[in-house]
Amino acid sequence: MLIVGLGNPGAKYRNTFHNVGFMVADELAKSLGAKFSKSACESKIAECKRQNVIIAKPQTYMNLSGEAVRQLVSAYGIDEVSELIVCYDDVDLPIGRMRLREDGSAGTHNGMRNIVAELGTQEFLRLRLGTRTKELASGETPLLEFVLSKIDYAYHDELNFMIDGAVNALSELIKGSPIARVQEKLNRR
Repeated sequence: MLIVGLGNPGAKYRNTFHNVGFMVADELAKSLGAKFSKSACESKIAECKRQNVIIAKPQTYMNLSGEAVRQLVSAYGIDEVSELIVCYDDVDLPIGRMRLREDGSAGTHNGMRNIVAELGTQEFLRLRLGTRTKELASGETPLLEFVLSKIDYAYHDELNFMIDGAVNALSELIKGSPIARVQEKLNRR
């Protein structure tokens, strides 16, 4: 199984809304006792051999994430329909909410658009991590400025709750829990 957390590399983007996928990848690796000790396919990689899981953080910057994902799928012999999960920030969902989907359009997310284009399919599992705040919803902050802004401390509890929930959901999928069961749990949160 290949789990990809999307984000932008570098200290400048740390703790921004666009890096929520990286945050989930970091916490998942920690929970599995793995470290991002390998660089390949334009990504930082944590290999969890005991669970047969690869966790990756593309280093191509968000809008070119598909290049790294395509390389990872090829290098590791991953079937994107049954073995790929992409975790990413989604401004269409309120902060703290999550949705697990088996396929669908990339929506407004440029990183996901690039992945769909590079893989030539929309049929892969994705974990959408809600980041829409009241400031974004009201139009106080332009979208590009918002996704690259540092996360305000006022949202840390909701964000940490979501990250914990995402790690739990991914752990269930790694253990082989049916997707519908994991979706049901996420929808109740």
